[in-house]
This record gives sequence, C-alpha cells and structure tokens, in this order.
Amino acid sequence: MDRIRAVAERVARSYNLEIFDVQFRRESGGWMLRIFVDVPFGDVDAAVPDEAERRRRADVSPTIEDCERVSRDVSAILDVEETIDQSYTLEVSSPGLDRPLRKAADYRRFAGRLAKIVVSQPVDRQTHFEGRLGGLENDAIVIETTPGKRQLIPLSLVSRARLEVEF
Repeated sequence: MDRIRAVAERVARSYNLEIFDVQFRRESGGWMLRIFVDVPFGDVDAAVPDEAERRRRADVSPTIEDCERVSRDVSAILDVEETIDQSYTLEVSSPGLDRPLRKAADYRRFAGRLAKIVVSQPVDRQTHFEGRLGGLENDAIVIETTPGKRQLIPLSLVSRARLEVEF
C-alpha cells in the first residue's frame, strides 16, 4: 500500500494536486483501488483578501480531466512496475461535497460550512454535533450549533467529521 500511495502522490504532485486518500479493498466485483485527489488549499493561515475569496479558494475541486490524467498515469506506472499482483479496478475521484474532515487545516479551510462531528468522549454531555464550522482555536474546533451558540470541541476527541451538503 505504501508503494501505491507513493506512486499516486508523485503523479498527483505533477498535476499540482494532492492525495486525500488511497483505498485498496476487495468488493463484490473484485479488487477496487480508489484514489481520492484534491486541490491543495495552500497556506491556510496566509492573509486572504476577504471571506468570499477564502470560500472560493476552499471550494476549488479537481476537475474530471484532473482525475482522468491521474488515473491514466497511475495505471501505467502500476502496470509497468507490477506493483499489484491481482487484477483490480482503478477509480480516481475527488473527496466529494460531503468530504471527511481529517486535518486541522480542513477546519480552517471550510470555516463557514455546515458539518457533522462525532467525538469519542462526551463534550458537554454530547457526542454528536452539527453546525457551522468557525475554524480552530487552541487545538479545538469551533462550531456554531445554533445561532449564537459556539461550541469548542478538542481536536483530539474527534472520531469522525464530515461536511454536509447544502442546497
């Protein structure tokens, strides 16, 4: 798996993308290799002219053409290097609109967006939170669960976090 990830990262970098996740698992139709690529957000602490520009930059996603190029190149390299012994299906995509939040930088990047967060230990007697992300303060996620009510959730307690799709 490390070798697959290294190939995917090298190819993604060549297209100014980054790897969000790599999964290789057996499914009903056989082995599936899924590679999720993303557009790097850059220095999330750097000054951004205004909130609208920060949100525009946060919402940039890989194009279908980006995914096709990564798929073509990764497939060619894995085939030549014979990295995977069995037959498999390769799928390359973006993390999606309801993407998981995994890094501290994600909470800054998607400040203002609706999210669901599950924690491993109760915070103020709750383990599930839903609301608007407000960024990070001292290694704690800021989330507005109801208008005017901010909740701080220690980053170390997060089990799962995901953006919610808004229409």
